[in-house]
Order: sequence, then structure tokens, then C-alpha cells
Amino acid sequence: MGSLGKTFIFLGGMLIAFGILLVFLNKIPFIGKLPGDIYIQKKNFTFYFPLATSMLVSIILSIVFWLWSRH
Repeated sequence: MGSLGKTFIFLGGMLIAFGILLVFLNKIPFIGKLPGDIYIQKKNFTFYFPLATSMLVSIILSIVFWLWSRH
């Protein structure tokens, strides 16, 4: 049961961090505007794919989960 409790604490912390990120996302200047993010705007069409931002988030989360698994 101790492991399950730690898992719930970790998931709760991740939810809190994600909520804070959503609240302050527009105040972080580089999120969604990195070189490598694909943004195409035409007359009646807009396409946005945050490729570089997704890769950065993936790397950060991989490091966090790797550090968590070492504990």
C-alpha cells in the first residue's frame, strides 16, 4: 500500500504542476513559439503543430520519470 500512496502523491503533484502550467502558459514567452513549431495560416485555414515544444516537453518528462524511477 505504501507504493500506491506514493504513486497517488506523485500523480497529484503532476496534476497540480499541469494546472499551474495551464494557468501561466500564456505568460511563458517561449512555449508554443519555439523554432521548429509548425504554423501555417491561409485565408480560411490555420494549422499549428508544436513539434519542437512537444519534443522539449517529452525530454523534460523523460528526465523527471527517469529520476523518479531511480528513487
